[in-house]
Amino acid sequence: MEELIDDWIGRVADAASSDRGLAIRGGGSKLFYGCPEQGEVLEVGGYRGIVAYEPTELVVTARAGTPLRELAAALAEKGQWLPFEPPHFGPAATVGGMLAAGLSGPRRQAVGALRDYVLGVKLLNGSGEVLSFGGQVMKNVAGYDVARLLAGSLGTLGIVLEVSLKVLPLPVAEKSLRFAIDETSALKKLNEWGGRPLPISASAWHDGMLTLRLSGAAAAVAAAQRHLGGEALADGLAAAFWQALREQSFAYFTGDAPLWRLSLPSAAPPQALPGPTLIEWGGAQRWLREGDERAIRVAAAKAGGHATLFRADDAAKAAQGVFQPLPAALLRIHRNLKRAFDPQGVFNRGRMYPGL
Repeated sequence: MEELIDDWIGRVADAASSDRGLAIRGGGSKLFYGCPEQGEVLEVGGYRGIVAYEPTELVVTARAGTPLRELAAALAEKGQWLPFEPPHFGPAATVGGMLAAGLSGPRRQAVGALRDYVLGVKLLNGSGEVLSFGGQVMKNVAGYDVARLLAGSLGTLGIVLEVSLKVLPLPVAEKSLRFAIDETSALKKLNEWGGRPLPISASAWHDGMLTLRLSGAAAAVAAAQRHLGGEALADGLAAAFWQALREQSFAYFTGDAPLWRLSLPSAAPPQALPGPTLIEWGGAQRWLREGDERAIRVAAAKAGGHATLFRADDAAKAAQGVFQPLPAALLRIHRNLKRAFDPQGVFNRGRMYPGL
């Protein structure tokens, strides 16, 4: 494995000296996310394998090229998992791609985001240096929490080599409920329930139907089910539903129309925007098909959030931009970080914002 790193150090040095960009690619399952690749492709999926796993300590360390399905299988053998339910978007998904994309699944509303479970990272920067940040315990941060900064950075800061993650035991019991309800009432109910001690681990509203998942101790799940009512889903049907939501294999997510992701305060009212809507995370994540870019971003900002062009063709991304434009002060911070980690701008040029 060390030969791979030595080879990459040479490739980085060559690219830096000739002002060429490198496009980091692991499994390629999330190439659709962010702006299009620029530069020469650098395949990094070969750096794989679980380095250390301590089930009693709830910590696992894996090389970035490790397939997510392999990591999930190893954790499941010990009754554990990655509780933030990272989407795979295909069998080739890797640990490094998971960190670079920074995406979390349906359970994010209950357990937190991917970045909350990142304990440490080993990184190859744009100067050809192998750096380590964080460690393998929760209380390991002194100064800037650089390891978690890499979550969602889309490979713009360096080549991730290893990631240490906190894991949790699988839920003891789960039950999913379904309610026929309109969007306004669904948002009101979700925020009302969110203020109560209910074991809600996921929610999804679409086309007049709200689906709720309860997770935890068997007694707590049963008590919440009796309190909330609704139609109980068969366990197999419920598992298939939440996996399809995580992997965006629903019919809602298919087709060529642009897919927008709105991150809003959970209590924000329904947005007066055209196109079908799907709501997750207790109201904090809302998906929108189609719509005018300016109207969507203005509405999201007015509601106290932001909008991302999650899926679209390259022409639409070039015309509209993928991520909400940054204020000048925040853009300056991004540029300073990029300069600190990748002085020559070698890695994943323009994947997040033009010029970065």
